[in-house]
Amino acid sequence: MEDGLPVPHRLALNESPYPPLPSVREAMRRAVDRAHRYPPFHPEELTGRIAAWCGVAPDRVAVGSGSVGVALQLFQAVVRPGDTVVYGWRSFDAYPLLAGMAGARPVPVPLTPDGHQDLRALLAALGPRTRVVVLCNPHNPTGSLVTAGALSAFLRRVPPHVTVLLDEAYVEFARHPGLPDSLALLEAHPNLLVLRTFSKAYGLAALRVGYGLGAAGLVARIRGRQLPFGVNAVATAAVLASLRAEDELRLRVDAVVAERERLLREVASLGWEIGPSHTNSVWLAAPDPVDEAAAALTGAGVQARHYPGEGLRLTVGDREANDTVLGALAGVRARPGGARR
Repeated sequence: MEDGLPVPHRLALNESPYPPLPSVREAMRRAVDRAHRYPPFHPEELTGRIAAWCGVAPDRVAVGSGSVGVALQLFQAVVRPGDTVVYGWRSFDAYPLLAGMAGARPVPVPLTPDGHQDLRALLAALGPRTRVVVLCNPHNPTGSLVTAGALSAFLRRVPPHVTVLLDEAYVEFARHPGLPDSLALLEAHPNLLVLRTFSKAYGLAALRVGYGLGAAGLVARIRGRQLPFGVNAVATAAVLASLRAEDELRLRVDAVVAERERLLREVASLGWEIGPSHTNSVWLAAPDPVDEAAAALTGAGVQARHYPGEGLRLTVGDREANDTVLGALAGVRARPGGARR
């Protein structure tokens, strides 16, 4: 309860519905007991553990304050004022913000009508001043996927002066057989940076730890922008404990995926147009009555990510939250004019 009112279901930020595991909480508690001590100047131990976990050399890993922190370090390393950063839109709101912080001009490229990133249009938008092109895969907010073959063909056509930022914040939730093995692409593409996070599948959003994987030369430039003492000791302890508990965390991710598939089936059965999702969210798009749905969800105590006149992104919550969503969406469909258009 907050101020006597029910706490709403937080389904707007693609957070995990689960708190940290007991073993992770215990590691965090022990780290808090040492909060009067500085963390490492640079997170060398954490970098080494992530590198071993991913099967790459430590000099191919850059760690930062969330994946957005690593992305900002990349932009600061490769962008000069007046350069451009190209990305599909709609997408993660931070991309244009980070580009602007680095002095670049953001170049948004519209998605296809079915919510996919338009790879041909992205390639056409690249110019001599383009320094970064962003692919969010799986895509936020629509949940679509660039498959392995499509990604390989795209990378072959990107000129070497452009860094490809492959944002895989949601990769753990993807079950598609065409999911790219992005780390296998690093050797052939020294201009590729794979971006990942511990905020989503690992449920550590408040602690802000992300990492990038790429060629040693590119990673060295990114590390050169790393903030000293930038990854705190509690966050480091939580990530290290999470890596040790990977099997338990995988079960949690599997549970989220199962709830996602249930939501997709039941939302479709209510008469909504809804496509597959490869993230921890589902996407409702206009011309379905998404604005009415947003209002109904708010009334039911559900916080959703609403893009007026465009779409509605709903994080997959626990079963109670998801049932509340289904009830609200059913109510919209039952109203006069709420049938499929």
